[in-house]
Amino acid sequence: MTPKRIFVLNGHPASASLSKMLAEKYVDAATRAGHDIRVLHLHDLDFDPDFENAGYSVVKPLEPDLETVQQDIDWSEHIVLLTPMWWGGVPAKLKGLIDRILLPGAAFDTRKTTRLGLPMPMLGGRTARVIMTSDTPNWFFRLVHKNAMVRQLRGQVFAFVGIKPTRVTHLSAASQPKPATVAAWSRKVADLGAGGA
Repeated sequence: MTPKRIFVLNGHPASASLSKMLAEKYVDAATRAGHDIRVLHLHDLDFDPDFENAGYSVVKPLEPDLETVQQDIDWSEHIVLLTPMWWGGVPAKLKGLIDRILLPGAAFDTRKTTRLGLPMPMLGGRTARVIMTSDTPNWFFRLVHKNAMVRQLRGQVFAFVGIKPTRVTHLSAASQPKPATVAAWSRKVADLGAGGA
């Protein structure tokens, strides 16, 4: 197995969370398998999540922590995002991070277009894994909500800037999981880390 440069972002805003624990399991297994790892936790990042402006003509300067996130994305071959699903989407601070760092000239080029007329992606050559926790059962999320958050992250965020494929691991009934369930999830995430997946 060829080692990968993997950027792991724990997108949970709390300092202690299931997402953080799983991120640590992934990082530990990936490091032991020889992958080159960079990891950031959303709760450690200091930035204003409010994009504020209606367009891209005026963009406020990036805080140092956001510059670090951009540098880690540029460095990476594979990105792992761990996030809970809250009210059908990602936490507000994580959405703010996405708004602030995926900018023209860094993530996509509005001066060039694809065959579909979309801005040209600038972050190609990378893959991604989303490890998503929720209370919503997987079957209900797929049948009733049509995988809405997965489609948003996979298609409207990662693929839009050229990161693909994005594979998704959905761990549901996450608020009060039994210890055996958490142990099984931990093993599953560690296996992904060891494989650089």
